[in-house]
Amino acid sequence: MNERDIIDMYVVQELSTYVIAEKYGTYPNKIRRLLIKRGIDLNDKSTAQKQALKAGRSIHPTEGKERSDEVKVQISESVYKYWQKLSQTEREERVEKAKDQWNNMTETERQNLRTQAALAVRKAAKEGSKMEKFLLDELRSRGYNIVFHKTGLIPNNNLEVDLFVPELKVAIEIDGPAHFFPIWGEKSLQKHVKADAHKSGILLSQGLVVVRIKHLTKSLSEKHKRDVLTQLLQLLKRIRESFPIKSKRYIELEVS
Repeated sequence: MNERDIIDMYVVQELSTYVIAEKYGTYPNKIRRLLIKRGIDLNDKSTAQKQALKAGRSIHPTEGKERSDEVKVQISESVYKYWQKLSQTEREERVEKAKDQWNNMTETERQNLRTQAALAVRKAAKEGSKMEKFLLDELRSRGYNIVFHKTGLIPNNNLEVDLFVPELKVAIEIDGPAHFFPIWGEKSLQKHVKADAHKSGILLSQGLVVVRIKHLTKSLSEKHKRDVLTQLLQLLKRIRESFPIKSKRYIELEVS
């Protein structure tokens, strides 16, 4: 066996020890020992699995499988607990690693990500965000009559409400991070803040309860969605039992 060729296949071509062994009619452990002997760092389990998937030697463990909501919640809870246990140093290291990944991308790759993000924002504006659709399905399954993206609440006004509960006179708005952080720039943020305040004022003037769900997280896990749902169900129950007085009809639920 040509050691230089083996090292080149493993390091440069990113072939696995399994594939290299097949080429030479030997076994993977022999290739591993040769690489270690020459001071080559072996790939970790995660990288080895990616190479196996790429080569078609194995299939993704979740391919073709549909997880139940219960399993999704369990996974989300586990991930949440894992992140909670990370030290500040470990979190900062992960942030720096993400920055390095971004900096190492080509301009074409960065532009592709920006384009995908913009398309996702437009799709959410038209079809509803993941949080909106989640709450819509969950509330309806519990017997609530929910109007999705309700318009026509205010005469001569094209105002639209994310979720509307007619029987309780409750307007629910789901505000993502762009409503609180300058993700798209300071000008865009100030526009959001002004529009949100104006919208809330109009709805309150019509005798409605305004519930603004402040979704401050950058990612949306099953845990976050369930936390929002729990708080919202408790709130709707209280409103059903006793409609709030005028000064208490603006309510914020924060999930961070």
